Amino acid sequence: MRICALAPLVGMAWPVAVSAQERCAFLCVPSVKIEPTLTIEHLFGAARVEELDDGAVAAVSTEAREAVFELILAVGIPTEIPRVGFTVETIFVPFGETDIQPFTGVTAAEAGRASLRDNGIEVELELNLSILDPEQTAGWVESHFDIVDKISPGETPDAGSSYTHKLNFELDTAFLPFSRLSEDNWLHHFEVEGSLDYVATGLPKAGDVVGGERYLDDASAWSFSLVGVIPLAPLAP
Repeated sequence: MRICALAPLVGMAWPVAVSAQERCAFLCVPSVKIEPTLTIEHLFGAARVEELDDGAVAAVSTEAREAVFELILAVGIPTEIPRVGFTVETIFVPFGETDIQPFTGVTAAEAGRASLRDNGIEVELELNLSILDPEQTAGWVESHFDIVDKISPGETPDAGSSYTHKLNFELDTAFLPFSRLSEDNWLHHFEVEGSLDYVATGLPKAGDVVGGERYLDDASAWSFSLVGVIPLAPLAP
């Protein structure tokens, strides 16, 4: 009798299990997040640069640390491999400024403006390797190391295209301040994240001349980002 009584429950659970497996054939159900981000560039090893005027050195300066606001749309894709996932990010810089329109070559002065809005878009394709899961920290902290293909405007004299691939490494650590809320509350998955980034390729080297400036040192490869990770939705219920 007890077995008969359990049979309907097993029958109800079975389609759910099968459905979950069908949705997780190596790549599992993606999630979508929006991430307001404040990035500090030239964090370590800021380069010295010579400002050139008709080939002559007009001034020498050191690149200052710069705070840049970004909006990131991230699609996270878990996998069936423990501690391994993928992320695709589109990065939008709404408040950047430039003196030259990168596609037409028109300067801000020619356009009758003090500056032009440099609202560029970048794309990152990430392999995420988990170091610390929330389950290991009672739900409060998670950390992962990312190997990134960063597709962004070319920055070197020999760049063969407007946008180039750059190898980037990231160490991300997130704090989940609302982890004690129920799983069905979207705030449960809100994160405050710190990200230390190192761009290994695609940056100017000592001696390169870019945009009327000669680099005396390799460009700084280090940056740090403070990120608010806001969950929007999974792509499947």
